[in-house]
Amino acid sequence: MHLAPLTVAAAQPDLRPGDLAFNARAHAEAVRSAAARLVVFPELSLSSYAMAAPAVAVADPALESIVEACAETGSVALAGAPLREGGAEFIAMLRIDGSGAAVAYRKMHPDEEEARRFRAACDPVVLELDGWRLGLAICRDTMMFEHAPATAEFAKRSGLGGIDAYVAGSLYTPQGLVRRDKRMPQLARGYGMWVVQACFAGPGSDYPEAVGNSAVWAPDGTVAARADERPGRIVKAELRL
Repeated sequence: MHLAPLTVAAAQPDLRPGDLAFNARAHAEAVRSAAARLVVFPELSLSSYAMAAPAVAVADPALESIVEACAETGSVALAGAPLREGGAEFIAMLRIDGSGAAVAYRKMHPDEEEARRFRAACDPVVLELDGWRLGLAICRDTMMFEHAPATAEFAKRSGLGGIDAYVAGSLYTPQGLVRRDKRMPQLARGYGMWVVQACFAGPGSDYPEAVGNSAVWAPDGTVAARADERPGRIVKAELRL
């Protein structure tokens, strides 16, 4: 199957805890600066990983700034947000484009602290974009050995045949980053797929040691692009099959 290259950016914007309007504008600025078809943001990026921040509604007017930026650039943004559905809350990934925002994925493996508020979702998701099959994940999902296989199996059951890229919004401490840097190349090589991870950077979260290092790995496990630890960085790669 021949697909046109997919330009992907992983962004780690400078954010403010719980300030949805400010954070949405920062996302919009990153979308414009990235000039990429797909722009990926860290876990809970719209709330700046503030665990006590209120849930974000997909119809919130604050998200309109991101919608407008996506309409101008032709981009699709994947942004992190706390989500309330019925009586439950989830750590979610929103798909935002020029037509609006929608829930794309809900985290399946929240950690112990997150689980005090957020429910674990049950279903993997594969997002199709320009023919590319994108397996979605949020932070700890990528470190759980069952998640990538479950996502690949879901793609097969759905008639998609597999996944071309594994795309995640994450946050890492220095200790977690060491484990991440071993795990992601293994996933890329093991499944012959691209791995894209946008990671939180800076002190503006409930993890003061969030270390950024958003990155993209090629299917052979090599690093195609990588940011440093500072907020405001954006890295890009052209995904090819």
